[in-house]
Amino acid sequence: MKIGVAGSVGLDHLMTFSGKFTDSFVAGSLEKVSLSFLVDSLDVRRGGCAANICYGMGVLGLNPVLIAAVGKDWADYEAWLSRHGVDTSHALVSTSLYTAHFMVTTDDDLNQIASFFPGAMSEARNIELGPIMEKTGRFDMVVISPDDPQAMLHHSDVCRKEGIPFAADPSQQMARMSGEEIKLLIDGASYLFLNEYELALAMQKTGWSDREILEHVKIRVVTLGSKGAKVESAAGEFVQVGVPKEKSKTDPTGVGDSFRSGFIAGLAWGLSHERCAQLGSLIATYVIETMGTQEYRFSSDEFLARFEAAYGAEAASQIAPHLSF
Repeated sequence: MKIGVAGSVGLDHLMTFSGKFTDSFVAGSLEKVSLSFLVDSLDVRRGGCAANICYGMGVLGLNPVLIAAVGKDWADYEAWLSRHGVDTSHALVSTSLYTAHFMVTTDDDLNQIASFFPGAMSEARNIELGPIMEKTGRFDMVVISPDDPQAMLHHSDVCRKEGIPFAADPSQQMARMSGEEIKLLIDGASYLFLNEYELALAMQKTGWSDREILEHVKIRVVTLGSKGAKVESAAGEFVQVGVPKEKSKTDPTGVGDSFRSGFIAGLAWGLSHERCAQLGSLIATYVIETMGTQEYRFSSDEFLARFEAAYGAEAASQIAPHLSF
């Protein structure tokens, strides 16, 4: 299964705040907020939604095609992703801009305040899927993760016209996109990925009801934080899975991206939506246990043992033939 993953590539600046953001907010004065948080640590790590998804798929043994605009400082990052099974040969390298930067502070309750500077990502609107597929072959699926909004809309339009199944993943760009843009992005998607807050925001911005959003896509996947994830369709499919117990809660950055990487890997392996969601949930658990979105490590045996402990021997037996890393 040939999968293209479009979206951002960036450097994550991860900071931790000892305390709770909510303790610094004054009730009745939220219309004017001016706050500064003294952070306890700063880690700079590789990140970006498309890169995170590709990395997760790569460590599971797949060879996703990265579709992204990257900066002139790309060389080291490219080498890293290539070593982990990602086809980086079709990235658009800017001649003048640096790779995007994501800056996020996490408090003791794992709440986050973040900012994103697009940098070279703003050139993603110049990427065309057609020429890439002339070299790689036709995609069986395109994952459209957060990116330059024009690029996201263009990729979804091309997929609809060409009859290519696509997964819409607006997540961080939901706040920036208008209701009409969100409608254009998700309409006809084979899969729509959202968390609970993003689903509520999509309903608010589009004016569509929960049911109407469901009717505009084939399958909707909603992540539920510590409660796991649910997979549903207008035709009546409904699956909900829990999450494996984490060994620690180190940093939640990239958890959603890693869930998507596991879910899509399961699709590529021909597994049920339940197994796909379980795969995604386990990868997400590895990420929350580590600082950085691409720092987790595991062997096939370790992964399988942990999967079996969480979901049972029968479930583990169905994924075991695909664990060749």
